[in-house]
Amino acid sequence: MSSAAPTRPPVIELRRVSKHYRLGEADVPALQGIDLSLEAGGFVAIKGPSGSGKSTLLNICGLLDGIDAGSLHLDGEDVADVDEIARSLIRRQRIGFVFQSYNLVPVMSVGENVEYPLLLAETPAAERRARVAETLAQVGLADLAERRPDQLSGGQRQRVAIARALVKSPRLVIADEPTANLDTATATQVVDLMRQLGASHGASFLIATHDERMASHCDRVLTLIDGVMQ
Repeated sequence: MSSAAPTRPPVIELRRVSKHYRLGEADVPALQGIDLSLEAGGFVAIKGPSGSGKSTLLNICGLLDGIDAGSLHLDGEDVADVDEIARSLIRRQRIGFVFQSYNLVPVMSVGENVEYPLLLAETPAAERRARVAETLAQVGLADLAERRPDQLSGGQRQRVAIARALVKSPRLVIADEPTANLDTATATQVVDLMRQLGASHGASFLIATHDERMASHCDRVLTLIDGVMQ
């Protein structure tokens, strides 16, 4: 009798996670008892008003910030208490980021911006060139590799940011308001592109957004208010 295939752990899993900040003499709760599980290939949006804790939650999932209580696992590995060197290595290898303001390096070309994560990961030069060319072709920017970010439209810059996030085939992509600065037609194209490339690269997306256009394309939409998941 054949045994069932083992169940793969969630890409990211938070259990009863809390985070507090000090503001002068006050203790300010940013997140309170958060439970979150994102399965492989998931495309999940986090909604909530400004100050609700969305950015803190994304920073924790992206290993940019620590937690005060609870548990945090990435692909089944406990990453709550790893040191900053280990956090940096995990981010380089397994996590991509897409930001509202694109965060492209202005003095680098499109191709160099996309290549940068592979440089940090010490990927061999020939493989870097091949992966950059392939990923730029996937986002429709193969002919713009030599341009600078300030020569691109907002939609094109966000495509570069998506290519940069996915070129290393991360397990998890953290996207913070990725469509906020885009018109409706461009926003729809960007969302569709993220879904398509996420599937082809095997990445899961966790997205903070105010944008209903974004949320309507997601598998799940979770709401965060005053640091509490509704």
